[in-house]
Amino acid sequence: MIPFSVLDLSPIPQGSDAGQALRNTLDLARHAEKWGFQRYWLAEHHNMTGIASAATSVVICHVASGTSTIRVGAGGVMLPNHAPLVIAEQFGTLESLFPGRIDLGLGRAPGTDQRTARALRRDLMSSAESFPQDVMELQAWFEPATPQQAVRAVPGAGLRVPIWLLGSSLFSAQLAAALGLPFAFASHFAPDHMMQALHLYRTQFKPSASLQKPYAMLGLNLFAADTDAEAQRLATSLQQAFINLHRGTPGPLSPPVDSMEGRWTESERAYLEHIFSCTVVGSPATVRRGLEAFIQRTGADELMISGQIFDHAARLHSFEIAARVHDAMSMDGAFKRPDTSSTAEAR
Repeated sequence: MIPFSVLDLSPIPQGSDAGQALRNTLDLARHAEKWGFQRYWLAEHHNMTGIASAATSVVICHVASGTSTIRVGAGGVMLPNHAPLVIAEQFGTLESLFPGRIDLGLGRAPGTDQRTARALRRDLMSSAESFPQDVMELQAWFEPATPQQAVRAVPGAGLRVPIWLLGSSLFSAQLAAALGLPFAFASHFAPDHMMQALHLYRTQFKPSASLQKPYAMLGLNLFAADTDAEAQRLATSLQQAFINLHRGTPGPLSPPVDSMEGRWTESERAYLEHIFSCTVVGSPATVRRGLEAFIQRTGADELMISGQIFDHAARLHSFEIAARVHDAMSMDGAFKRPDTSSTAEAR
C-alpha cells in the first residue's frame, strides 16, 4: 500500500491572518491523522504574505503537540538559510519532545527572493554551493558524540532523526542517491525533470545505514470535491496565487472564481498548465483515475499531497476525499506499481 501524506504551507486566505492559518493547519493535521495519512510536512518560505509557515520548526512543534501518532516534519527546511548545528539542535529538540515522529526534509533553495535571503544573514551563493557538505555536517551532528568532541548538538547528538533530501532538479536526486537517503521531488510545482530525477536516483542509489533501497516520494496537487466543476473552481485559488507570484505580486490566497477567463493571458495559462501537470482535480471518481495514472506512471513509493484551498471546510473535505479514495484503492489492490529497477528507462 502506498502511503499518502500532507504538505501544508499554512495558507493565509484574503481577509484572514497568520494566527487563523496556523489554527487551520492544526485542525487539518488532526483530521489527517484520523484519516490515516502517513506524515504531515510544513514548508519554509519567507517574505510571503500568503504563507504562515516561515518558522517551520515552531509550526512543527505546534502540530506535533496537537496530534498523537502522525509523523510531522519539514518539507522542507531550506538549509542554505541556516547553520547545520542550529538545525540539528532544533530537530533534536523536536525529536526529544516527540520521539519517533519527526522528519527532517532538506532543500537547497532559499525559499525566498535574494533580498530576503540577504536579510536572513546568509550568503546565498556560497551556501547553495556548500549544500552537500552542509548535509553531511548535519548528519554528523546527529551521530553519538565522542568523549573528545568539543562542540555537540544538545539535544541532537545520538538521536535518530530521519533526513530526506528534497529537490526539483537532478542535483538533489543524485546527492540523495550518493548518500543513501530518501528523496522527495517537488513535482507539484516543478514537473520538468521528474522522471529523469527518479531514474537517476533509483539507478545510482547506494545503500546506507539509514536506507537499504531507494525510496521516492512525489509531490502532487489535489483538489477534490463532490463534483468535477466544484473541484475545478477550488483550484482557481492556487492558479491565481501562481499568476500573482509569476507577476511579482504575491499576496494572500484569493477566493475561488467561476472562471479564469480574463484573469490570465494565454502565455500565463500555458505556463500554469505546464507547471501544474502533476495535479489531480475532480470528483472522487476523477481523483481516483488521476491518482492511479500518476502512480502507474511514476512508481512512487509515497505521495505528498498539497491542496491550497481558500475555504477551510472545503480543504478538509478535499483531503477527506483523498483519504477515502486511498482506502478504496488499497482494498481493491490498485497500488500495483511498474518495475522501477535499474533497467527501467527514464521517461
